[in-house]
Amino acid sequence: MQNPEVFILAIESSCDDTAAAVLHNDKVLSNVVANQLIHNQYGGVVPELASRAHQQNIVPVIDAALRKANVQKEQLSAIAFTQGPGLMGSLLVGTSFSKSLSLALNIPLIAVNHMHAHILAHFIDEDGYDKPEFPFLALTISGGHTQIVKVNSFFDMEIIGETTDDAVGEAFDKSAKILGLPYPGGPLIDKYAKEGNPKAFPFTKPKVPGLDFSFSGLKTAILYFIQKNKQENPNFIDENLNDICASIQHTIIEILIDKLKLAVKETGITQIAIGGGVSANSGIRTRLQENKYGWKTFIPKFEYTTDNAAMIGIVGYQKYLSNRFETSAVVSKARIEF
Repeated sequence: MQNPEVFILAIESSCDDTAAAVLHNDKVLSNVVANQLIHNQYGGVVPELASRAHQQNIVPVIDAALRKANVQKEQLSAIAFTQGPGLMGSLLVGTSFSKSLSLALNIPLIAVNHMHAHILAHFIDEDGYDKPEFPFLALTISGGHTQIVKVNSFFDMEIIGETTDDAVGEAFDKSAKILGLPYPGGPLIDKYAKEGNPKAFPFTKPKVPGLDFSFSGLKTAILYFIQKNKQENPNFIDENLNDICASIQHTIIEILIDKLKLAVKETGITQIAIGGGVSANSGIRTRLQENKYGWKTFIPKFEYTTDNAAMIGIVGYQKYLSNRFETSAVVSKARIEF
Protein backbone atom coordinates (compact mmCIF):
# COMPACT_ATOMS: atom_id res chain seq x y z
CA MET A 1 0.00 0.00 0.00
CA GLN A 2 1.35 3.43 -0.93
CA ASN A 3 2.38 5.62 1.98
CA PRO A 4 0.50 8.91 1.45
CA GLU A 5 3.09 11.01 3.29
CA VAL A 6 6.54 10.25 1.87
CA PHE A 7 8.58 13.42 1.32
CA ILE A 8 11.93 12.93 -0.40
CA LEU A 9 14.60 15.62 -0.63
CA ALA A 10 16.77 14.78 -3.64
CA ILE A 11 20.23 16.19 -4.37
CA GLU A 12 22.06 15.94 -7.73
CA SER A 13 25.69 17.07 -8.17
CA SER A 14 27.25 14.66 -10.65
CA CYS A 15 28.69 17.22 -13.07
CA ASP A 16 28.24 20.99 -13.35
CA ASP A 17 24.62 21.51 -12.27
CA THR A 18 23.70 21.79 -8.60
CA ALA A 19 20.12 20.57 -8.26
CA ALA A 20 17.63 19.86 -5.49
CA ALA A 21 14.05 18.65 -5.62
CA VAL A 22 11.30 17.76 -3.18
CA LEU A 23 8.88 14.95 -4.04
CA HIS A 24 5.66 14.02 -2.30
CA ASN A 25 5.44 10.33 -3.18
CA ASP A 26 5.92 10.32 -6.99
CA LYS A 27 4.79 13.93 -7.47
CA VAL A 28 7.37 16.71 -7.89
CA LEU A 29 6.73 19.69 -5.61
CA SER A 30 9.89 21.56 -6.60
CA ASN A 31 12.83 21.04 -8.95
CA VAL A 32 15.55 23.68 -8.69
CA VAL A 33 18.74 23.73 -10.80
CA ALA A 34 21.70 26.12 -10.56
CA ASN A 35 23.76 26.11 -13.76
CA GLN A 36 27.47 26.87 -13.81
CA LEU A 37 28.14 29.24 -16.71
CA ILE A 38 31.84 29.61 -15.85
CA HIS A 39 32.71 26.51 -17.90
CA ASN A 40 31.56 28.06 -21.19
CA GLN A 41 34.77 30.08 -21.54
CA TYR A 42 36.85 26.89 -21.27
CA GLY A 43 34.95 24.90 -23.89
CA GLY A 44 34.02 22.16 -21.40
CA VAL A 45 33.52 21.38 -17.72
CA VAL A 46 36.54 22.08 -15.48
CA PRO A 47 36.22 19.58 -12.56
CA GLU A 48 37.91 21.74 -9.90
CA LEU A 49 35.75 24.77 -10.75
CA ALA A 50 32.64 22.57 -10.78
CA SER A 51 33.22 21.24 -7.27
CA ARG A 52 33.87 24.74 -5.90
CA ALA A 53 30.67 26.03 -7.49
CA HIS A 54 28.70 23.12 -5.97
CA GLN A 55 29.98 24.14 -2.53
CA GLN A 56 28.70 27.67 -3.11
CA ASN A 57 25.36 26.61 -4.60
CA ILE A 58 24.22 23.60 -2.59
CA VAL A 59 22.79 25.39 0.48
CA PRO A 60 20.82 28.08 -1.42
CA VAL A 61 19.55 25.52 -3.96
CA ILE A 62 18.27 23.16 -1.26
CA ASP A 63 16.75 26.08 0.65
CA ALA A 64 14.99 27.23 -2.54
CA ALA A 65 13.66 23.71 -3.22
CA LEU A 66 12.21 23.39 0.29
CA ARG A 67 10.67 26.86 0.15
CA LYS A 68 9.14 26.31 -3.29
CA ALA A 69 7.69 22.97 -2.15
CA ASN A 70 6.42 24.58 1.07
CA VAL A 71 7.91 21.68 3.02
CA GLN A 72 9.80 21.98 6.32
CA LYS A 73 12.95 19.90 6.72
CA GLU A 74 11.30 18.20 9.73
CA GLN A 75 8.66 16.78 7.35
CA LEU A 76 11.23 14.97 5.20
CA SER A 77 11.11 11.16 5.12
CA ALA A 78 14.54 10.60 3.52
CA ILE A 79 17.44 12.20 1.65
CA ALA A 80 18.28 10.81 -1.82
CA PHE A 81 21.53 11.77 -3.52
CA THR A 82 23.55 10.93 -6.63
CA GLN A 83 26.26 8.42 -5.70
CA GLY A 84 27.67 8.22 -9.26
CA PRO A 85 28.72 8.10 -12.00
CA GLY A 86 30.15 11.57 -12.40
CA LEU A 87 32.99 13.91 -11.50
CA MET A 88 34.44 12.83 -8.16
CA GLY A 89 34.83 16.32 -6.71
CA SER A 90 31.27 17.25 -7.67
CA LEU A 91 29.82 14.01 -6.32
CA LEU A 92 31.64 14.45 -3.00
CA VAL A 93 29.89 17.76 -2.34
CA GLY A 94 26.42 16.27 -2.74
CA THR A 95 27.30 13.05 -0.90
CA SER A 96 28.86 14.82 2.09
CA PHE A 97 25.99 17.26 2.44
CA SER A 98 23.39 14.48 2.14
CA LYS A 99 25.10 12.33 4.76
CA SER A 100 25.33 15.27 7.17
CA LEU A 101 21.69 16.29 6.69
CA SER A 102 20.48 12.70 7.03
CA LEU A 103 22.40 12.38 10.28
CA ALA A 104 21.17 15.72 11.62
CA LEU A 105 17.52 14.95 10.85
CA ASN A 106 17.86 11.26 11.79
CA ILE A 107 16.17 10.10 8.56
CA PRO A 108 17.20 7.46 6.00
CA LEU A 109 19.88 8.06 3.38
CA ILE A 110 19.33 6.75 -0.17
CA ALA A 111 22.08 6.42 -2.81
CA VAL A 112 21.02 6.73 -6.45
CA ASN A 113 22.73 5.69 -9.68
CA HIS A 114 22.54 8.73 -11.98
CA MET A 115 21.84 6.59 -15.07
CA HIS A 116 19.04 4.65 -13.32
CA ALA A 117 17.52 8.05 -12.54
CA HIS A 118 17.49 9.12 -16.20
CA ILE A 119 15.56 5.94 -16.99
CA LEU A 120 13.13 6.07 -14.07
CA ALA A 121 12.34 9.78 -14.61
CA HIS A 122 9.46 8.39 -16.70
CA PHE A 123 7.75 7.30 -13.47
CA ILE A 124 7.34 10.82 -12.11
CA ASP A 125 3.62 11.54 -11.84
CA GLU A 126 3.19 14.25 -14.45
CA ASP A 127 -0.07 15.27 -16.13
CA GLY A 128 -0.11 14.32 -19.82
CA TYR A 129 2.78 11.86 -19.59
CA ASP A 130 2.26 8.09 -19.64
CA LYS A 131 4.49 5.70 -17.74
CA PRO A 132 6.04 2.69 -19.53
CA GLU A 133 5.20 -0.83 -18.46
CA PHE A 134 7.87 -3.40 -17.62
CA PRO A 135 9.73 -4.69 -19.50
CA PHE A 136 10.73 -1.79 -21.75
CA LEU A 137 13.83 -0.63 -23.63
CA ALA A 138 15.52 2.56 -22.50
CA LEU A 139 17.80 4.58 -24.76
CA THR A 140 19.98 6.67 -22.44
CA ILE A 141 21.83 9.34 -24.39
CA SER A 142 23.98 12.04 -22.80
CA GLY A 143 27.38 13.69 -22.90
CA GLY A 144 28.94 10.75 -21.10
CA HIS A 145 26.73 7.78 -21.98
CA THR A 146 25.02 6.06 -24.88
CA GLN A 147 23.25 2.88 -23.83
CA ILE A 148 20.34 0.63 -24.69
CA VAL A 149 19.01 -0.85 -21.47
CA LYS A 150 16.49 -3.64 -20.99
CA VAL A 151 14.44 -2.54 -17.98
CA ASN A 152 12.70 -5.45 -16.27
CA SER A 153 11.70 -3.65 -13.06
CA PHE A 154 12.66 -0.63 -10.98
CA PHE A 155 15.84 -2.33 -9.82
CA ASP A 156 16.46 -4.96 -12.50
CA MET A 157 18.14 -3.40 -15.53
CA GLU A 158 20.55 -4.86 -18.08
CA ILE A 159 22.73 -2.93 -20.55
CA ILE A 160 22.38 -4.69 -23.91
CA GLY A 161 24.22 -2.12 -26.02
CA GLU A 162 26.60 0.77 -25.34
CA THR A 163 29.17 2.99 -27.02
CA THR A 164 32.66 1.62 -27.55
CA ASP A 165 34.20 5.12 -27.60
CA ASP A 166 32.56 8.56 -27.60
CA ALA A 167 29.08 9.13 -26.24
CA VAL A 168 26.48 10.68 -28.52
CA GLY A 169 26.57 13.97 -26.60
CA GLU A 170 30.33 14.15 -27.20
CA ALA A 171 29.72 13.56 -30.91
CA PHE A 172 27.38 16.56 -31.01
CA ASP A 173 29.65 18.82 -28.94
CA LYS A 174 32.87 17.87 -30.76
CA SER A 175 31.21 18.32 -34.14
CA ALA A 176 30.07 21.76 -33.01
CA LYS A 177 33.64 22.59 -31.94
CA ILE A 178 34.90 21.59 -35.41
CA LEU A 179 32.37 24.06 -36.83
CA GLY A 180 33.64 26.79 -34.52
CA LEU A 181 30.46 26.89 -32.41
CA PRO A 182 30.74 27.76 -28.69
CA TYR A 183 30.32 25.25 -25.86
CA PRO A 184 27.91 23.59 -25.27
CA GLY A 185 27.52 23.02 -29.00
CA GLY A 186 24.95 20.22 -29.12
CA PRO A 187 21.92 22.50 -28.66
CA LEU A 188 23.31 24.85 -31.34
CA ILE A 189 23.57 22.01 -33.89
CA ASP A 190 19.93 21.20 -33.07
CA LYS A 191 18.97 24.85 -33.55
CA TYR A 192 20.68 25.27 -36.95
CA ALA A 193 19.60 21.83 -38.14
CA LYS A 194 15.96 22.94 -38.07
CA GLU A 195 16.68 25.29 -40.99
CA GLY A 196 18.86 22.91 -43.01
CA ASN A 197 18.61 20.01 -45.44
CA PRO A 198 19.41 16.76 -43.57
CA LYS A 199 20.51 15.04 -46.78
CA ALA A 200 22.75 17.82 -48.11
CA PHE A 201 25.99 16.13 -47.04
CA PRO A 202 25.87 12.34 -46.58
CA PHE A 203 28.15 10.95 -43.85
CA THR A 204 28.94 7.24 -43.63
CA LYS A 205 27.43 5.47 -40.64
CA PRO A 206 29.95 3.35 -38.69
CA LYS A 207 29.56 -0.42 -38.98
CA VAL A 208 29.49 -1.74 -35.42
CA PRO A 209 28.27 -5.29 -34.75
CA GLY A 210 25.35 -6.02 -32.44
CA LEU A 211 23.74 -3.32 -30.36
CA ASP A 212 26.89 -1.34 -29.58
CA PHE A 213 27.60 2.16 -30.87
CA SER A 214 30.67 4.03 -32.10
CA PHE A 215 30.91 7.75 -32.78
CA SER A 216 34.66 8.43 -32.99
CA GLY A 217 34.83 7.49 -36.69
CA LEU A 218 31.95 9.80 -37.54
CA LYS A 219 33.60 12.65 -35.64
CA THR A 220 36.83 12.09 -37.62
CA ALA A 221 34.91 11.95 -40.92
CA ILE A 222 33.24 15.27 -40.10
CA LEU A 223 36.63 16.83 -39.26
CA TYR A 224 38.19 15.72 -42.58
CA PHE A 225 35.08 16.80 -44.50
CA ILE A 226 35.23 20.30 -43.02
CA GLN A 227 39.00 20.63 -43.51
CA LYS A 228 38.77 19.57 -47.17
CA ASN A 229 35.91 21.91 -48.00
CA LYS A 230 37.45 24.87 -46.15
CA GLN A 231 40.60 24.49 -48.23
CA GLU A 232 38.49 24.82 -51.36
CA ASN A 233 36.24 27.54 -49.92
CA PRO A 234 37.25 29.38 -46.73
CA ASN A 235 33.61 30.47 -46.24
CA PHE A 236 32.24 26.93 -46.55
CA ILE A 237 30.99 26.69 -42.95
CA ASP A 238 29.32 30.10 -42.92
CA GLU A 239 27.63 29.48 -46.27
CA ASN A 240 26.40 25.98 -45.39
CA LEU A 241 26.05 25.95 -41.59
CA ASN A 242 22.37 24.94 -41.47
CA ASP A 243 22.83 22.11 -43.99
CA ILE A 244 26.00 20.83 -42.27
CA CYS A 245 24.27 20.76 -38.87
CA ALA A 246 21.17 19.09 -40.33
CA SER A 247 23.31 16.44 -42.04
CA ILE A 248 25.31 15.69 -38.88
CA GLN A 249 22.17 15.47 -36.76
CA HIS A 250 20.40 13.29 -39.32
CA THR A 251 23.32 10.83 -39.38
CA ILE A 252 23.48 10.57 -35.59
CA ILE A 253 19.73 10.03 -35.35
CA GLU A 254 19.88 7.30 -38.02
CA ILE A 255 22.61 5.51 -36.03
CA LEU A 256 20.42 5.57 -32.89
CA ILE A 257 17.27 4.46 -34.73
CA ASP A 258 19.08 1.60 -36.51
CA LYS A 259 20.25 0.19 -33.18
CA LEU A 260 16.80 0.58 -31.62
CA LYS A 261 15.26 -1.34 -34.54
CA LEU A 262 17.73 -4.16 -33.93
CA ALA A 263 17.08 -4.13 -30.17
CA VAL A 264 13.33 -4.39 -30.74
CA LYS A 265 13.89 -7.26 -33.18
CA GLU A 266 16.14 -9.14 -30.76
CA THR A 267 14.06 -8.65 -27.59
CA GLY A 268 10.52 -8.44 -28.95
CA ILE A 269 9.97 -5.41 -26.71
CA THR A 270 8.22 -2.51 -28.45
CA GLN A 271 8.03 0.01 -25.60
CA ILE A 272 10.86 2.55 -25.98
CA ALA A 273 11.74 5.21 -23.41
CA ILE A 274 14.47 7.79 -23.91
CA GLY A 275 16.40 9.69 -21.26
CA GLY A 276 19.52 11.75 -20.69
CA GLY A 277 20.50 15.22 -21.83
CA VAL A 278 20.59 14.44 -25.55
CA SER A 279 16.94 13.32 -25.39
CA ALA A 280 16.20 17.06 -25.31
CA ASN A 281 17.27 17.15 -28.98
CA SER A 282 14.24 18.11 -31.07
CA GLY A 283 15.25 15.93 -34.03
CA ILE A 284 15.44 12.80 -31.91
CA ARG A 285 12.14 13.57 -30.16
CA THR A 286 10.38 14.24 -33.49
CA ARG A 287 11.73 11.04 -35.05
CA LEU A 288 10.53 8.88 -32.16
CA GLN A 289 7.14 10.59 -32.06
CA GLU A 290 6.54 9.76 -35.74
CA ASN A 291 5.65 6.21 -34.62
CA LYS A 292 6.70 4.71 -37.97
CA TYR A 293 7.77 1.40 -36.48
CA GLY A 294 4.80 0.38 -34.33
CA TRP A 295 6.66 1.21 -31.12
CA LYS A 296 5.07 2.89 -28.13
CA THR A 297 7.53 5.64 -27.26
CA PHE A 298 7.93 7.55 -24.00
CA ILE A 299 9.63 10.94 -24.03
CA PRO A 300 10.13 12.69 -20.68
CA LYS A 301 9.08 16.21 -19.87
CA PHE A 302 11.81 18.56 -21.09
CA GLU A 303 12.98 19.58 -17.58
CA TYR A 304 13.60 15.92 -16.68
CA THR A 305 15.94 15.28 -19.63
CA THR A 306 19.03 17.19 -18.57
CA ASP A 307 20.61 16.64 -15.14
CA ASN A 308 18.06 17.40 -12.44
CA ALA A 309 17.17 16.27 -8.93
CA ALA A 310 13.55 15.25 -9.58
CA MET A 311 14.79 12.10 -11.34
CA ILE A 312 17.00 11.34 -8.32
CA GLY A 313 13.93 11.80 -6.13
CA ILE A 314 11.75 9.32 -8.02
CA VAL A 315 14.40 6.60 -7.59
CA GLY A 316 14.68 7.64 -3.95
CA TYR A 317 10.92 7.21 -3.54
CA GLN A 318 10.95 3.71 -5.02
CA LYS A 319 13.95 2.74 -2.86
CA TYR A 320 12.20 4.18 0.21
CA LEU A 321 9.18 1.94 -0.41
CA SER A 322 11.46 -1.13 -0.43
CA ASN A 323 13.71 0.02 2.45
CA ARG A 324 16.87 0.26 0.33
CA PHE A 325 18.82 2.57 2.62
CA GLU A 326 22.52 3.33 3.13
CA THR A 327 24.68 3.84 6.20
CA SER A 328 26.92 6.86 6.67
CA ALA A 329 29.79 4.71 5.34
CA VAL A 330 28.46 5.05 1.77
CA VAL A 331 30.95 6.67 -0.63
CA SER A 332 30.78 8.51 -3.95
CA LYS A 333 31.83 6.58 -7.06
CA ALA A 334 33.01 8.27 -10.25
CA ARG A 335 32.27 4.97 -11.97
CA ILE A 336 29.55 2.76 -10.62
CA GLU A 337 28.15 -0.68 -11.38
CA PHE A 338 24.97 -0.41 -13.41
